[in-house]
Amino acid sequence: MSYVSRSWSGSWPLTLIMFFEFLIGLTDVYIAGKVSKEIQATYGFAIQLYFIFIVIANALTVGTVSIISRLYTSGNKTELSKAVFSSLLTAVGAGIVLAVAGVFLGPEIIRLLNIPEELKRFAIPFIEIYALGLLFHYLLINCNGILRSCGMVKRSLKTMALVCAINIALNFFLVFHTSLSFRGIAVATASSVFIGSMINLVYVRRLMFGEKNFSMSIVQKMVGIGWPIGLLQVLWQLSSMVLFLILSVLPENKVEILAALTTGLRIESAIYLPVFGFNMANAVIVGNLMGEKKQEDAFRSGIMTAAIGVFIVTMMVIVVILNARWIISFLSGNAIVIRESIKYLYISMISEPFMAWGMILGGGLNGAGDTRSVLMRVALSIWLVRIPLSFVLVVFFGFGPASVWWSMNISQFLQAFLIFKRYLNRGWLAKS
Repeated sequence: MSYVSRSWSGSWPLTLIMFFEFLIGLTDVYIAGKVSKEIQATYGFAIQLYFIFIVIANALTVGTVSIISRLYTSGNKTELSKAVFSSLLTAVGAGIVLAVAGVFLGPEIIRLLNIPEELKRFAIPFIEIYALGLLFHYLLINCNGILRSCGMVKRSLKTMALVCAINIALNFFLVFHTSLSFRGIAVATASSVFIGSMINLVYVRRLMFGEKNFSMSIVQKMVGIGWPIGLLQVLWQLSSMVLFLILSVLPENKVEILAALTTGLRIESAIYLPVFGFNMANAVIVGNLMGEKKQEDAFRSGIMTAAIGVFIVTMMVIVVILNARWIISFLSGNAIVIRESIKYLYISMISEPFMAWGMILGGGLNGAGDTRSVLMRVALSIWLVRIPLSFVLVVFFGFGPASVWWSMNISQFLQAFLIFKRYLNRGWLAKS
């Protein structure tokens, strides 16, 4: 199989999965905006906090993909079965612990944070409901990782298509036709991930042969590979929350600007669809080739996958720029929100191809188990560049929200450069 065909065949189903997740998020923003600008702004903050609670699932899944993708091509079915069962059991345990923590700690965290008071009373029920579905979201994420590692990504695709359809249908029904009102957004998510996790469990059971044995050593390897990505995602989500807090000190239109950031991020997430799809595919491709002891093919396939992803992202950027006003007007009817969202998109689109290059190559590094290098480079770009620069420009110099958008761009340029440099030196090949 050629590098191009290998990259494309592994990436398009994952891009579609990301598209379904994008539709869910876009529907959430659209419905929240129809309720009120306050609900739209609150949703943007609550979803960032929720993502912090699911980072352990994502981290475990990164380790799972790196280990299982290599075991799958090695032909060792006993170890593969043991790894699948161990990963699932760990995901269940972590999901239960984080669900309890989310229900009891989530509201207290919101009360302590410096967000507008009128948003706090909406954010608390959001996070409580989201937390109740954490266990099933953990299972859904973990099973999706196992399936794509074992060449069963199309089954994962079918599950996520169903999750998307159920989530969107419940969104409209629960918010507009029941007494749940805005709470229906979170209930729809919890309900759909429950159904999707049950379906995926049926698929994954077929990968476990003979006795179901738990292996602590395999879990330790998964955690060893995955924890840097878990920490990275915590730092990423915390940075988004810090940006919300920085924007909250603006002297005027702070709620509208927060709603604009929420809207802009959701539209921007359309660009992230192929990026995350190619990122995850690159991890599997590199991991599978490493399992076959084909290091040079792994290196070249990673470069080709990133190049294809950047081309697709560049085409999408052009489409978004040309249609920004129409897209945003569909999601919000507030003139200030529309104006600030357009400004956000015009600025952020500049860095998207660079972001794609770095993230997709980072996926290849993750598949090889070189997750610590990715952590250091992304964390450096965010916490030593994006956050300090945004804070100084807004708080000390009194600049507007556009200064935050440019700070985000600068950090993206640095991140792409650092990851590309790491990928080119090939040290991760020898380490793997």
